[in-house]
Amino acid sequence: MEKPIVFFIGKPGSGKGTQAKLLADVTGWPVVGTSGVMREIIAAGTAAGHKLKETMDNGDLAPSWIAVYSYLKTLFAIPDDGTVIFDGTSRTPTEAEVVADSLRWLGRPFRIFHLVVPDEEVHGRIALRRENGSRPDDHPDAVATRLKAYYESTDGAISYLRDQGLLTDIDGHRPPGIIAAEVRSILKI
Repeated sequence: MEKPIVFFIGKPGSGKGTQAKLLADVTGWPVVGTSGVMREIIAAGTAAGHKLKETMDNGDLAPSWIAVYSYLKTLFAIPDDGTVIFDGTSRTPTEAEVVADSLRWLGRPFRIFHLVVPDEEVHGRIALRRENGSRPDDHPDAVATRLKAYYESTDGAISYLRDQGLLTDIDGHRPPGIIAAEVRSILKI
């Protein structure tokens, strides 16, 4: 059986990175986030990197074309017998369409998990993450901006994926181990 390409999407602080890591720990599959590729662009110190850093530090979404570039760069590098776990890919309807179209075109199996978490839980989780030395985009103003962007953009991506029958909603308001067990069960791992 061909290994599926797996995606975790959801609000900031919904547990996407945690679930991606827990799945990777069991499967050995690599975890990639478009934000990782974007951080490489930032680290290069170019004009684009400086602009991207400013955008991300403010909690704003990077332009879709950067996210699509990051996603496709990773997708095209996956060997025939390989797979990957995407953490946070498909944040806009455009990105969701590219994901669906590209994987259908390649004929690769894939699974998109949407971690559903209430906003109050998001604020609590990110506040805890902030206390433990977090990312620059975890400050309260950026979190509010990120949630606003989620409702303005990612909500549309989720609707598109759901309408296409490509989305699996997961209750993300439970202990990480319980969620991970449900994900593995769905993937038959």
